Amino acid sequence: MTIIDFLNYSEGMDADLKALEHKLTTLINLCTSLKDDNQQLRSALNQSQQDITKLHDNMQLASTKLEALMRTLPTDSYSSNNTVLENELDKK
Repeated sequence: MTIIDFLNYSEGMDADLKALEHKLTTLINLCTSLKDDNQQLRSALNQSQQDITKLHDNMQLASTKLEALMRTLPTDSYSSNNTVLENELDKK
């Protein structure tokens, strides 16, 4: 191998190493970006799960309050009012 062949070989290898370095830098940047995106998604998911739990609790509370309110309504009064209303509708 002559010195000229060695220099040509070295220049080719240097270009390959620079291309590889560029690809690795791109890959590292992509991984960093994906890691940041993943963290943001995990945070948003956690917040959504907390919101769902809070909404479920609120629905349970509203249901309990409605059931309690319905128990306080007089049943006979509703039945007779309902019958009067039905009679009025039948007349029309």
